[in-house]
Amino acid sequence: MAIQKTDKIWHNGKLIAWDDATLHVMSHVVHYGSSLFEGIRCYALPSGPAIFRATEHMQRLIDSSRIYRIELPFTREELIRAMVELVTHNGVWPCYIRPIVLRGYGEAGVNPFNSPTEIYIINYPWGKYLGHDSSEGADVCISSWTRIAPNTLPTMAKSGANYMNSQLIKMEAITNGYAEGIALDVNGFVSEGSGENLFVVRNGVLQTAPIGNSVLPGITRDSVLQIARDLGIKIIEQQIPRESLYIADEVFFTGTAAEITPIRSVDKIKIGKGTLGPMTKSLQAEFYGIVRGEKADRYNWLTPVPVGSKQPVAV
Repeated sequence: MAIQKTDKIWHNGKLIAWDDATLHVMSHVVHYGSSLFEGIRCYALPSGPAIFRATEHMQRLIDSSRIYRIELPFTREELIRAMVELVTHNGVWPCYIRPIVLRGYGEAGVNPFNSPTEIYIINYPWGKYLGHDSSEGADVCISSWTRIAPNTLPTMAKSGANYMNSQLIKMEAITNGYAEGIALDVNGFVSEGSGENLFVVRNGVLQTAPIGNSVLPGITRDSVLQIARDLGIKIIEQQIPRESLYIADEVFFTGTAAEITPIRSVDKIKIGKGTLGPMTKSLQAEFYGIVRGEKADRYNWLTPVPVGSKQPVAV
């Protein structure tokens, strides 16, 4: 989906014009992939726009930066206020919000310490990531590319460098006619998609891979686990063999972009009846009910954005 430009981008504490948000070709991030980022949705509720789990997303950005020895000059609360300010100014919602921390134009070479830290926040309209509505299922494959191994690149950090691995997984899947690929970890157990966490339902039990299986600690993943606990669903975080996907009753992706997307088939093997399963459906109902304002925000996940008389954009 092409990105629709908005008026302003937040940069190091100031709003600048979209076209002014540029980098020098010698910026460290261009040569060595030194960026940390988040993907956040701002939903259109009847009461107005609201950012989903702003606190948790910004804390993960701070954590990712700390892992890579970047101390941010802004607090979590200041970054949250910056997101709110940006959405308010641009008047664009529902939207996708992309905060990114990167190492800019400084010295040449792998050593990043003498390159300045740049922080940008962008927002723009964006629809469904996998091109399916909440009742359709995606056809996916097991990728030949293994997920990043422990002690190589830290998977708990949401870094741009990690997504070179994700690009290989995604390109292979698309080239072979699938919507998405699922990567296994270095030991051959299920890890995650190119940009999504994964859940498996078998005999009424909800299973997902633990963080130790090269899994990003997803915010939507955590949201689904919270909802499932409240619904009385049995949850197991454990290593998942590849063949468990083929015999599962239901499989679904979670993520900011994917939200809760059911999987219809894996390697051309139909999952369950090949339709939206009852557990996935019930989790979707609670999740979408909250983010659409149809149900109470009982987890305090939504940060309201003041926009006055402005109206939401169509996506």
